[in-house]
Amino acid sequence: MSFVSADISMSLDGYVTGPHPSRESGLGAGGEAIQEWVFRSAESPEDRKVLEQGGERAGAVVMGRRTFDFVDGPNGWDDTINYAYDHDVPERPPVVVLTHSAPEETRHAEGFNFVTEGIDAAVSAARRLAGDREVVIMGGAEVIDTALVAGLVDRLRIHLSPVIMGSGTRLFDLVGAPLALRQAEVVASPHATHLSFDVR
Repeated sequence: MSFVSADISMSLDGYVTGPHPSRESGLGAGGEAIQEWVFRSAESPEDRKVLEQGGERAGAVVMGRRTFDFVDGPNGWDDTINYAYDHDVPERPPVVVLTHSAPEETRHAEGFNFVTEGIDAAVSAARRLAGDREVVIMGGAEVIDTALVAGLVDRLRIHLSPVIMGSGTRLFDLVGAPLALRQAEVVASPHATHLSFDVR
């Protein structure tokens, strides 16, 4: 069975977007600072390696509908920017979108699969698509929280950015009970601290 990770960038005070994320601005107001390590990865070998490894190991990706709406929107993914940002991966991973209802019309069609039966069904579909490679739950926060609560995540990867947002979309708000983690890896760069935890 495929290894499942949750992988997301976060500010020091626990936000994964700035305030008011939208289809046009998926990171919200000022949220680009949370992803600065990605945007400046060309000048940082540590960040570039983390980004490239993430793109290479992903056999399938799970995202929520709001994340998809941005990805599919005017400022979303295109021929040059995709799951691994600007890193050229051998094959783009298929994407499973968790949603209440599939959109009638999209800009992106090929490689996107819509699942309406909940997080368990979405991760199961991603496992089938990933084969023996990794399933990556990339967000948003609600999807990652739901997967953690459901016990579906093997590894949690947090890219901790040196910024305090003050408001926005918080990670872990839906995780109501204690969750035991074991630190697996720490990679520090000038733009982020990349933390990996095994979920017990």
